[in-house]
Amino acid sequence: MATRALDLLLGAIGSLLTAPLIALAALAIRLETPGHPIYRQTRVGKDGRPFQIYKLRTMVRGAEFTGAGLSVQEGDDRITRVGAFLRRTSLDELPNLWNVVRGEMSIVGPRPTVQVQVDQYTPRQRGRLAVKPGITGWAQVNGRASLPWDERIELDLWYVEHRSLWLDLRILARTVKLVVTGEGLYKGETGGWRS
Repeated sequence: MATRALDLLLGAIGSLLTAPLIALAALAIRLETPGHPIYRQTRVGKDGRPFQIYKLRTMVRGAEFTGAGLSVQEGDDRITRVGAFLRRTSLDELPNLWNVVRGEMSIVGPRPTVQVQVDQYTPRQRGRLAVKPGITGWAQVNGRASLPWDERIELDLWYVEHRSLWLDLRILARTVKLVVTGEGLYKGETGGWRS
């Protein structure tokens, strides 16, 4: 109950404070490339329930059906100039705050993934779905996409087993540092969910 109250508080305040920034970014996206500036995708949430995640579009329209598909590499030519900046600063995730207010996501938790990834989970890895997905999480502040997929899932499972308000606050503090440095944005040689 305390977590939901904190999510609502931070999600509502964050949505209000970032609305002008999202509007400005949406305008920049629209001026650079055709297509809606807000990207929606079906992700898997708590207990395996699907929901629509909201993000600022950072790639050309229809990018998930071309090139490397769902996998995104550093220097991917599907990423727009505006999109590269949004990804580098993690501003593309700001509309996730709407998902938090709607109760589909939490501020802190495992990042939500697509069904094709969840279908490959082992029974143990499905424990990752025991909590709401988050905007940031333990895996995000410990290597992010530079880590192999299995290792990221293990970090998420550790979070599920040890979650607390104190741990969430630690993750939020480390997230600020990551946003500033931009570390771990793209999968490394052994990273990514296809590893």
